[in-house]
Amino acid sequence: MRLDGRRRSNNVDDRRRISGKSVAAGGGLVGVIIAVVVALMGGGDVSDVISNVASQGFGAGNGSYPEYVEDETDAYLFDLSSKVFAGTEDVWREEFRKNGWGEYREPKLVIYRDAVETGCGQGTAQTGPFYCSADQTVYIDLDFFRNMEQTIGGGGDFAYAYVIAHEVGHHVQYLLGTLQEKHNEMARLPESEANKISVRLELQADYYAGVWAYHDNEMFGSLEPGDLEKAMNVASKIGDDYLQRKAYGREMPETFNHGRSEQRMRWFKKGFDTGSSTGGNTFTPAYSNL
Repeated sequence: MRLDGRRRSNNVDDRRRISGKSVAAGGGLVGVIIAVVVALMGGGDVSDVISNVASQGFGAGNGSYPEYVEDETDAYLFDLSSKVFAGTEDVWREEFRKNGWGEYREPKLVIYRDAVETGCGQGTAQTGPFYCSADQTVYIDLDFFRNMEQTIGGGGDFAYAYVIAHEVGHHVQYLLGTLQEKHNEMARLPESEANKISVRLELQADYYAGVWAYHDNEMFGSLEPGDLEKAMNVASKIGDDYLQRKAYGREMPETFNHGRSEQRMRWFKKGFDTGSSTGGNTFTPAYSNL
């Protein structure tokens, strides 16, 4: 991904030198995988997700961390995240203007280490990147990007950009009123039916990530050969079906809340192919046709 000469966002809050409170030890690899199922591409009820992860007990147990010293990899990932986030600002500001959606109110990006206090409660690195609508902020621990290849079998600069753009997609949903409306619907439904609405929200955020990629490339010529394949590979590794088979050896479709791998790849690709910010209606099709 070409980012040389690109500006950094002014909406980035670097909290890596502020150690968050840790939670009790425990959980292990399977627990982390399930946390990723729930929260990797967040935007559901994040406060519940964070509380659940904390209650399961991930992380260190002594409440202290060594002093943070930025290394070369972290410096690169921070720069990438800041520039990609700036790109989402540029794209969505123009898309809101073009579609008559009013002013695009830019979200914040918090880069933290280990744990962080948010408007949705305490976040931990094990929840993965997430968006909190209570404070209109995307939260990312850069170790998630460092470990993506090992944890989910995918990585690369444009894959990291896809993750960020997905979370910003939830902010777009928030500004358009979709996120609140659908969360209200979910609160009135049995869990299995609420999960289906969650899947629709996540697939729309994937679509918005594809729309961002199309327009970012149009504005800046940011894509290089192989970039799209990196994002598609990660999308294939974060479907509920893939992660549940990895964790449990079987699928439990009634608990899906992010969508199948094939669905996530297809909606992201649809957004990228069309570039239309108004074409991502994941709420009208029959659930079986998503």
